[in-house]
Amino acid sequence: MAADGFSLEATRPSDAELARLSDWLQPGTAVYLSRVPSQPARELIAAAARLRRAGFEPVAHLAARRIGSAAELADFLARVRGEADMRRVLVIAGDGAAGGPFADALAVIRHGGLRQAGIAEIGISGYPEDHPVIARDALARAMADKIAAAREAGLGLHIVSQFSFAPEAVVGFLRRLRAAGIDVPVKVGMAGPARLSSLLRYAARCGVKASAQGLMSGAASALLGRIGREVGPDRMLDALRAAAPALGAVAPHYFSFGGLIETARYASAAGRLPPGHAIRHTNQEPVP
Repeated sequence: MAADGFSLEATRPSDAELARLSDWLQPGTAVYLSRVPSQPARELIAAAARLRRAGFEPVAHLAARRIGSAAELADFLARVRGEADMRRVLVIAGDGAAGGPFADALAVIRHGGLRQAGIAEIGISGYPEDHPVIARDALARAMADKIAAAREAGLGLHIVSQFSFAPEAVVGFLRRLRAAGIDVPVKVGMAGPARLSSLLRYAARCGVKASAQGLMSGAASALLGRIGREVGPDRMLDALRAAAPALGAVAPHYFSFGGLIETARYASAAGRLPPGHAIRHTNQEPVP
């Protein structure tokens, strides 16, 4: 596993956070920008442009059901390409009913004109713990359709998985992908360091309740007395390292629930540690 080939995900990063990223991230690191419904497009585009100027690779989320029209999508793509030199986007369905012509991510891949707008590569979603309302076989068919559509459109491709706290679920998901002949790179979603109480809240909100139980039982039982302290994905990283190279091309994708800078610091340190070492959340020293 390429722990040093990680990516990060941020929601509405502040100018102060963006200015400090270079303290921890190497040039070219991919930073994914999610977009909440209330966020104006210009705000995301400005953040993407600042990331590009700082030497990083901005990757915007494209939520299909939130796109009001084909013209709206074309305008957004033209602006992020022109102002931030964006070459990659993460195409997801998004929540709720479609507000325009794109019912799901597949529709955007097939009819959104991504390649024509200068997008060279897309990410698509994966669900190690399955989807709260979509059956596993339906998810598999949808993934196969999106992979085929991306290749037909001449787009590069990778998978970004939903975050999980269950290493066994993630390793099993990756093994199923490879057994099915899906060899595209996978960015494995995991929560960066955050307070345990915050992680449990995000888990409930994002439909990964099953793996959240792992934070409160079994090997993680020692954390019960640490509700107010920060917890990182050390066990997940060790499990992925142990299963490599059979899992193919995988790398961490950190959700910055505990703050973008702390996540960047953790990710930078994790890429330099051998298996079996945890990371202190106040400095970079390894903990046996």
